[in-house]
Amino acid sequence: MEKLNFDTIILGGGPAGLAAAIYAGRGAVTVAIVDLNMFGGQPSNYMELENYPGFPIVGGYDLMEKFEEHADKFGVQKFPMQEIQNIDLKSKKITTKDYEFTAKTIIIATGAQPMKLGVNGEKEFVGRGVSYCAVCDGAFYKNKTVAVVGGGNSAVEEAMYLTKFADKVYLIHRRNELRADKIIQERAFKNEKIEFVWDSVVKEIKGDNLVNTAVIENVKTKQTSNLLVDGVFPYIGITPNVEHISGQLEQDASGFIVTDSTMATSIDGVFAVGDVRKTPLRQVITAASDGAVGAVYAVKYIETHKEAVLSDVTL
Repeated sequence: MEKLNFDTIILGGGPAGLAAAIYAGRGAVTVAIVDLNMFGGQPSNYMELENYPGFPIVGGYDLMEKFEEHADKFGVQKFPMQEIQNIDLKSKKITTKDYEFTAKTIIIATGAQPMKLGVNGEKEFVGRGVSYCAVCDGAFYKNKTVAVVGGGNSAVEEAMYLTKFADKVYLIHRRNELRADKIIQERAFKNEKIEFVWDSVVKEIKGDNLVNTAVIENVKTKQTSNLLVDGVFPYIGITPNVEHISGQLEQDASGFIVTDSTMATSIDGVFAVGDVRKTPLRQVITAASDGAVGAVYAVKYIETHKEAVLSDVTL
């Protein structure tokens, strides 16, 4: 196992992690990004983004490619597709199948993932009618019927995207009004392919080899009914990716990491940025902003620590 040491190690290569890499690299410290997957994070799966300043419409993959190219400019070392074995935040040591990383500071940018419905059939039909990425799998549902579950921006936007392929899209929401931004709601209400199923939740997903039915329950009347669908796309929220670090530092009730305004966590020299932290808004722009702030203060931490060590030596 190869042992590597850096000033700053960034866990995660999405928009928060890549932005952190850019700012840390500009701070003239040694930087590495370690990720379980390829770089780019969730935005790489988005067909289009229309709310990133300066780009009225831009492909998610294209934007993240620019982030990565920018990080390369500052000599950031990249370690994608790593199999994490252990992370010890206090000692700032990360062990993967191939490397043992140590650092002076760690920036956690592991992001979040879609929450599961937790109903019978969901797990069994993943890849066979259950999907959490409309951009990835939408083309498989050409001329078919699908259901999207949720009422926020992601759910409504993905429902509209799916109308490019599917003949009908049911949008199932547990309330009688959407939570999505008004401009997004207006577009959805005008889309003739979308049918809204209000006050309802999915109780079970059925099928043979592939999904063919979503069993739904009206939360007010408690009546159940069957929707004949070829696919189910849950967009009911997100949960933080904290598998290897949970319990080591302060988190909220949902598991999101608690930070201060400098992105510092409850562990000295460890910062958290982007979707993995407790924050009121999770967008590419806020993730990038978090990354910039966290990296600047990680560099300041390194400089302060260096001065402290020199002072001890002088004494």
